[in-house]
Amino acid sequence: LSIIEAKRRGAAYRLGPELEITGYGCEDHFFEIDTFTHSWEIMAKILDSDLTEDILCDIGMPIIHKSVKYNCRVLCLNRQILMIRPKIVLANDGNYRERRYFASYDWSPQHPRPMEQFRLPEIIRKIASTKFPCVPFGVGILDMLDATVTCEMCEELFVSNSPHTYLALNGADIIGNGSGSHHQLRKLDVRINLMLDATAKCGGVYLYSNQQGCDGGRLYFDGCSMVVSNGKLLAQGSQFSLNDVEVVVATVDLDNIQSYRGSFGSRNDQAALIRNHIPRIECNYNLCDLQKVKINEALKMPRLTKPIESPNYHKAEEEIGYGPAAWLWDYLRRSGASGFLLPLSGGADSASTC
Repeated sequence: LSIIEAKRRGAAYRLGPELEITGYGCEDHFFEIDTFTHSWEIMAKILDSDLTEDILCDIGMPIIHKSVKYNCRVLCLNRQILMIRPKIVLANDGNYRERRYFASYDWSPQHPRPMEQFRLPEIIRKIASTKFPCVPFGVGILDMLDATVTCEMCEELFVSNSPHTYLALNGADIIGNGSGSHHQLRKLDVRINLMLDATAKCGGVYLYSNQQGCDGGRLYFDGCSMVVSNGKLLAQGSQFSLNDVEVVVATVDLDNIQSYRGSFGSRNDQAALIRNHIPRIECNYNLCDLQKVKINEALKMPRLTKPIESPNYHKAEEEIGYGPAAWLWDYLRRSGASGFLLPLSGGADSASTC
């Protein structure tokens, strides 16, 4: 549904959240081979339809490569898989247990490794329009005719040695971050500040797509997907939506990235000194299509999205109220239950819950 809505609104690049095909909270179901098999079956249905025609789709799913399980991004266009990007930094604190299910891909910004070849499963190879039995697997930059696109994944934004700095110095225009970040009080402030700082320092467009709702566990993923460019917030989704699907779009001028980056002499010096470059995957396709976007009739130019003056934050008290309520609603409708039983003891805790 999100791809359909993105295409309807003229998007050229659609980014989905982390592990969106399975859901983030599969827990020990990630030990079962069926989870990976069914994921490829869903991917086959997507590729065998017109969903990826004329739109770059960045989809999250688990993948087994050389008998190792990885949390991956799959970049698709025109019924083809262009590259698979495994996660290199896993979340393993608080409520996160990614190392229990997945391995981190061995890669560092200072020593980027060549991309490997991943042999597609038979169900994908049987699709008539899939021309190649193998696709690049690893950390790379998609080199399109008019833009360069790459990935960062959830936890990688939060660590000290984040990949986005080196990706930007390697000339990546657009970085998509598919995330599975659950609601935690005041955590949204941290996410937004990290993205604003990253693009203010490195330039470029940063897209963030977060899981939304409850996927069967006790965590609530609070959405708030957004688009950031050159240190400014362009679009922000809601944090506690009750809708099944929410799509956030923005129209940006990629020339502004080059102008912004070119204004920092020190940044240019650092980029010029790079010796170990990140591999590029050539893609003979124009990402920018002016026929898809709204045109300002006076200027005969696309109507660019204006920056948001200040991000939308809920008060702490509102987060405490909205978060559990949204989790309860999502759990109720997904489970098909008719309601909840609320035991009241008369104490402050049960009274405040009520």
